[in-house]
Amino acid sequence: MKQFRTLDDVDPKGKRVLLRVDLNVPMDNGHVSDATRLERVAPTINEIASKGGKVILLAHFGRPKGRDPKESLKPVAAALSQVIKRPVAFADDCIGEPAATAIAAMKDGDVLCLENTRFHKEEEKNDPAFVAELAKLGDIWVNDAFSAAHRAHASTEGLGHKLPAYAGRTMQAELDALDKALGKPAKPVIAIVGGAKVSTKIDLLENLVTKVDALVIGGGMANTFLHAQGVQIGKSLAEKDLATTALRIMEKAEASNCAIILPVDATVSYHFAANSPSFAYGLDAIPPDSMILDVGPQSTARIHAAIDDAATLVWNGPVGAFELAPFDRGTMVAAKHAAERTKAKKLISVAGGGDTVAALNQAGVATDFTYVSTAGGAFLEWMEGKPLPGVEVLKV
Repeated sequence: MKQFRTLDDVDPKGKRVLLRVDLNVPMDNGHVSDATRLERVAPTINEIASKGGKVILLAHFGRPKGRDPKESLKPVAAALSQVIKRPVAFADDCIGEPAATAIAAMKDGDVLCLENTRFHKEEEKNDPAFVAELAKLGDIWVNDAFSAAHRAHASTEGLGHKLPAYAGRTMQAELDALDKALGKPAKPVIAIVGGAKVSTKIDLLENLVTKVDALVIGGGMANTFLHAQGVQIGKSLAEKDLATTALRIMEKAEASNCAIILPVDATVSYHFAANSPSFAYGLDAIPPDSMILDVGPQSTARIHAAIDDAATLVWNGPVGAFELAPFDRGTMVAAKHAAERTKAKKLISVAGGGDTVAALNQAGVATDFTYVSTAGGAFLEWMEGKPLPGVEVLKV
């Protein structure tokens, strides 16, 4: 972590701290329905406040086209107050007189949430004049929103060029975990990549085969690779037009000494529905009117063996249709096996992506992994090897 400035490098006492956080939480009838992201930012907020800093929260919510009461952060600020067990004041704009007046009234240790930065179109344009307006409100900028770090917006990147910039504790933990996963990992490294489509993960696959020792490909993506090798996959979901791409990725993997682990058998059904009858078949016997919906028992055993051989695991995407029983079995069993290895201190496990987090929660093992990223797009771009603007600006 020495390559990034963190809260260890600054005394926030008496300072106006512009803290960029992720408050983009799911809402149900005006109430926060999942407080995970609020819980993630609580340590940074509380640390700065307890050290006497004035905590001024910057965040976006949704994708408003201008000012929209339905996209206000006011109810989120109220929910955040419950999580951090401190009062959270609210200003109904993030720049101008409402913000300046609210900040002027703050005492050391106070917490203030400014209104949705995306109420101003200049936020997403990283407009220099808008950045300057935000910068006037603070003495230092702390970025604790890794989930928005892939976007070069005013509050996620622009402020880092105007004010002394530091990583918050959530950002620091994420960067530390990602460094252990692919930066300087304990070897051997295995990646599990699943999901429906190859087309959304071409950059990811091409980067990973140069970084890991083995790559397990599952989900609908695996069907595209199997089709490219001439396997008859029946009515299974596949992007047959990407067969050449799949073969190119396999060639690149071979050149990089990365073993590609594809299914050797499959769990199939004739209907894409929960609890529809399922059957295990070898790849040479997939019925032409059936569809592959999960890995088979032999493939599950191979995934287990790959996890057993690894010192580090990076996971993005389920290996089957995990949202439908019994086609969740391959993903659930692999997740529990990785969790057991992690708890036994034999594996460093880092996972991320919406479906992956949902699958690990479904398996009841999310808290057993070394680190689970809730970042979505930023996690994916990091796995693709792309520099993230909101991280680059924090470098020493």
